[in-house]
Amino acid sequence: MELEVVAKALKELGHPTRLSIYKSVVKAGYQGIAVGSIQEQLAIPGSTLSHHISSLASAGLLSQRREGRTLFCVAEYQCLAGVIEFLQAECCSDERC
Repeated sequence: MELEVVAKALKELGHPTRLSIYKSVVKAGYQGIAVGSIQEQLAIPGSTLSHHISSLASAGLLSQRREGRTLFCVAEYQCLAGVIEFLQAECCSDERC
């Protein structure tokens, strides 16, 4: 994963509200979670939630799908794994045994 992509993902996750949203989305699994459920859990206005979801989506951390009138957020686990892998890739590589 490229440095710029990882930096953008970490920047978006660095905001407490976005991190809380992302945690809810990740916990929901592959079926995702309805935006209304996130709003209920976090007790934030819809416009604020929409803004934060857009930021997370632009970083590739989540996607959205519509089922009827319900909008679901789904974690992009591959992106999450890439960020974690990037951070762990050279763990302790400069350490001498």
